[in-house]
Amino acid sequence: MATSKENKPGGSVSFLSKCWKWVKRIFIWLFIIQLFLIILFKWVNPPITITQLVSWVSGHGLKRDYINTGNISPHAKLAVIASEDQLFPDHSGFDWKSIKKAMKYNERKPGRIHGASTISQQVAKNVFLWQGRSWIRKGLETYFTFMIEQVWGKKRILEVYLNVIETGDGLFGIEAAAQEYFNKPAKNLTKQEAAMIAACLPNPKRYKVKPPSSYIGYRSRVIVQQMNNLQTDPDIQRVIGTLPAPDKKKN
Repeated sequence: MATSKENKPGGSVSFLSKCWKWVKRIFIWLFIIQLFLIILFKWVNPPITITQLVSWVSGHGLKRDYINTGNISPHAKLAVIASEDQLFPDHSGFDWKSIKKAMKYNERKPGRIHGASTISQQVAKNVFLWQGRSWIRKGLETYFTFMIEQVWGKKRILEVYLNVIETGDGLFGIEAAAQEYFNKPAKNLTKQEAAMIAACLPNPKRYKVKPPSSYIGYRSRVIVQQMNNLQTDPDIQRVIGTLPAPDKKKN
């Protein structure tokens, strides 16, 4: 009785060998594509992120306006550092002390997940990946965080962060937020206005800039205090640029 080619031991080995070659080719192409995108996005803003696409498809809308770092108020840059990642200029993409604290907290209270993502990690997730807490996504996030730290640098990471963050329901980026909430471009945001926007970033669908809740009012005041403490740090000044002269106090 004739034996088909697929049933022969040699045929099975040949089939597995071909599959493995295709798998290797796919991974090589995926690696080349993602490396190309990392290098490209050092100068070119991402056309759309998965989070923005989901917002649009799910009916929440998509309102954004990418701008370059020169059109972003240093107050806005300082506000997000003060509220989200005060060690941003100094770490290499990961705040290990905060990560350890978050892990201990999550062990004690598994029902209340406490995050410790840096601005760099948030950019890696928002630009290249999807929302979620799977180990696969966290592993990819670690890789992309490392890569953008090496290729982009701090100023570009902060610029992209301020362009892609969700700042309201269907609202993305600091420019769209400034226009929506204060009817002005992002480059003219005051310290208090920037702090109000930053105060809502942990959950922009829940927390509102206008009308602000008592919690957002309190949180924005704390952020302003932190901004005052951080604004003379030379490493932070190097990342955010020159701050405008302080407003004169009224008598």
